[in-house]
Amino acid sequence: MLTRRSTAAQSSERELTVVQALREAVREEMRRDEQVFVLGEDIRIGGSFLFTLGLLDEFGPERVLNTPISEAGFVGLAIGAAIQGMRPIIDFQYGDFIFTAFDQIIQQCSKLRYMSGGQVRIPLVFQLPTGASGRGAQHANSVETVFYSIPGLKIVTPATPYDAKGLFKSAVRDNNPVLFCVHKHLYGSKGRQLARSSISRGHVPDEEYLTPLGKGDIKKRGSDITAVANGIMLHRTLNVAEALEHEGLSVEVVDPRSLVPFDTELVIDSVMRTSRLVVVEEGSERGGWGAQLAAEIAGQAIGYLDVPIRRVASPNVPIPFSPALESAVIPDETVIRSAILELMEY
Repeated sequence: MLTRRSTAAQSSERELTVVQALREAVREEMRRDEQVFVLGEDIRIGGSFLFTLGLLDEFGPERVLNTPISEAGFVGLAIGAAIQGMRPIIDFQYGDFIFTAFDQIIQQCSKLRYMSGGQVRIPLVFQLPTGASGRGAQHANSVETVFYSIPGLKIVTPATPYDAKGLFKSAVRDNNPVLFCVHKHLYGSKGRQLARSSISRGHVPDEEYLTPLGKGDIKKRGSDITAVANGIMLHRTLNVAEALEHEGLSVEVVDPRSLVPFDTELVIDSVMRTSRLVVVEEGSERGGWGAQLAAEIAGQAIGYLDVPIRRVASPNVPIPFSPALESAVIPDETVIRSAILELMEY
């Protein structure tokens, strides 16, 4: 005889996409704290990736603010609101549009807490769709790479629904500006391409939880080589690692989750066990976070490495509009696999 499963059992098994997990995080934080509000272009109808879908119905126009197409203007407004004790969340249609507010972010947002000796806090979250997705060079920047060298900003790059929700809630409660960068192929919103891997969708508990900024996570245990990857590259690297497992090669896959602060100790601990390191990122090779990680591992753990560090990144060119050329520029699973196998041949 069939019986209806309990509500608790159904809740424990529910799976969400990244954008569903993010909406849930925003809704919970807005209910918890009346100082939290959202602003951006077309957000009352959900925005480009449906990040704010349904929020207007619950919280009204005073806390879900449509803005003009003036990024410098509404970023400045949000900075001022944060200084006054509110906790704004800015939803950008595309992360690439944040560059029109470069001066507000670099000269004001990132520096005011330091310049004031901690008297001024800037609890501000930027929700930024990042990466290439077939939309040409001006809608394909890896935003996290561009801002990586700017002191005073925290940068988060979640790749799973569970991490997205827990990290976003932590970002909203942080007293510093946080760039929350989600690859355009990871949201899973209606009509959008979704990255495919064993962790594209995942369990997200109903219960309250926070994922601390600056703590990485090992997405797959391994013993032969360490692969560090974030965003969509994490999914591609995990696919490669799972395929190589069937060929007798054990790849440990590390997800930093936050680029600033970065959990370097987690990577060092992994390298101490595997003696090999490959770093995979979508952003251009020059000046990327992978270069910084490679430098830090070389400076702190080179004695544990049996072979040189290998980096996989995009070449230093703008992202082409042609789908075929974009595919040639952005690292794919074939490129990642080749890099891992080359290191194993040393």
